[in-house]
Amino acid sequence: MWRTLRSIIPRGAVLFSAPRNESIVKLVDHLGDPVRGKKLAFVTITVGALIFAFSTPVAATPPAADFGVSHRVCSTPAAGFAACNVEVVYGATGFPRATTAPTGLAPVTVKSAYGFPTSTSAGAGKTIAIVDAYDDPSAESDLAVFSTTFGLPSCTTANGCFQKVNQTGGTKFPRTNSGWALEISLDIQWAHAIAPGAKILLVESNSASFGDLLTAENFAKTHAGYVSNSWGGSESSSELGYDASFVQPGVSFFVSSGDAGLPAEYPSSSPNVISVGGTTLNFSGSGAFLSETGWSSGGGGCSAYESAAAAQSAYSGYAQANCAGKRATPDVSLDADPASGVSVYDSTRYQGQSGWYKVGGTSASSPMWAARSAVAGVVVDASYVYGSSISYRDITAGNNGAPCLVGYDLCTGRGSWVGATP
Repeated sequence: MWRTLRSIIPRGAVLFSAPRNESIVKLVDHLGDPVRGKKLAFVTITVGALIFAFSTPVAATPPAADFGVSHRVCSTPAAGFAACNVEVVYGATGFPRATTAPTGLAPVTVKSAYGFPTSTSAGAGKTIAIVDAYDDPSAESDLAVFSTTFGLPSCTTANGCFQKVNQTGGTKFPRTNSGWALEISLDIQWAHAIAPGAKILLVESNSASFGDLLTAENFAKTHAGYVSNSWGGSESSSELGYDASFVQPGVSFFVSSGDAGLPAEYPSSSPNVISVGGTTLNFSGSGAFLSETGWSSGGGGCSAYESAAAAQSAYSGYAQANCAGKRATPDVSLDADPASGVSVYDSTRYQGQSGWYKVGGTSASSPMWAARSAVAGVVVDASYVYGSSISYRDITAGNNGAPCLVGYDLCTGRGSWVGATP
């Protein structure tokens, strides 16, 4: 079927997944990515009909149920490539809901739900590296809007807080990709939200191939104490040769566990990283925090290739995962459900939209864990996660294909970091 459809679809068209037909569509690129200097538009495949639109988006009226529904920003990657793990909430127009004011959670709300430190100097003296693919040309200016809106300290190139480099540390940046630009905005803004005193190093790889991303990783780990990676792809036997990129004395590595439930994905499954899963923050009608549950799409599972780190396999709750000596993911979690999504500002147009978005995905939880670790000022590895005095909120309700249980599980790992210490 796909070959037949592909033969009649013009080159460069984008296939956009309509909410009721996601199983029969393929997203092949992002609106706004450069193709011969022109912005792409949508092609929607529905059962029994093909609807084509070019040059500019057509605001098709979606099913009523689509309002407030989230969609993945990055399509499923080919072998050897990674996808970003961010989801964006859609509006009634059938496109990502971009607004002139924040609609997602604010930093003060998230920090209150977890009891995180609120000092504007939290994380001072530390550097958090964000590794992502492609260029976000408005990363610094968007961070400035975010910081001003939420009363956070300025983080700019001029004051030495922010730096953007390519995968080898240079300033010749890769091409822009609008989907990854939204990912980058999420990562740097929420790392800054949790650790406003820390420096931010954005390392942009030339592409989303593992080769390029790991080149960026190798630069990041020698220039920062905490490295966050909000991307991943399917596991393969090749990953065993990639694990060395996530080793550096004194450096903590964090990876989003994925946004599709089970099975595990890479590099979340590397025993050298902290795999960060996803939860849902539940609030009352008046905005009071009520509870935290497992997010149904949070990534997790047993690795097909990687062995568990010694500290994980020795942990008393590991056997409950039934991974038979293999790496179990995630290790820990934080808010990632788009339903309790965070506010992100992005002026690089994504699917014709720009402004404030409500977003989620484990792309949110990974930079927040990296930032919280920077605030603590400790090296966070498997030994620390499974043997330290971190105060966890054990998540015992929810299911991502595996149930959230008392103790360790493949839904949220050990749970969420709560409290102001360490």
